[in-house]
Amino acid sequence: MITQKLNRGGKVMLCGNGGSAADAQHLAAEFIVRLKPKLNRKPIAAISLAQDISTITACGNDFNFNVQFSRSLEALGKKEDILIAISTSGNSKNIINVLKTAKKMKISSVGFLGNKGGKAKKLCNIPLVVNSNNTARIQEAHIFLGHFIFETVENRLLNKK
Repeated sequence: MITQKLNRGGKVMLCGNGGSAADAQHLAAEFIVRLKPKLNRKPIAAISLAQDISTITACGNDFNFNVQFSRSLEALGKKEDILIAISTSGNSKNIINVLKTAKKMKISSVGFLGNKGGKAKKLCNIPLVVNSNNTARIQEAHIFLGHFIFETVENRLLNKK
């Protein structure tokens, strides 16, 4: 699905809180820069919705943090895009809200989730649930999944599969 969206002119948008926000930024950077040190390719369109401290704090102050990702998605998203929402609990309000917004905007979504997937599991097109309640193990699995999936997408884009 990610490869198809990118081939149709879409982009990958990622979001998460805390360590998951760092993972979202990390994975966006892998697409924009590169995954493999010796593979110089064109950048792949990706962005973290935890864009910058000004946007985050303005949204938190003027509205609340529960809408921080959904507002960015509304501003930047289009139906050709794909959203990757990362949550170790699957119950963060801003993750639930961005997934609901993605549905309304007809933007496909993948959830990197933990525990049993929480409320987010039912809102994602593709929920990938790490069956653990240990936050560190969930985050480690999420970054592995991100690298594995992104490398597969990169290979498909370069090989035109």
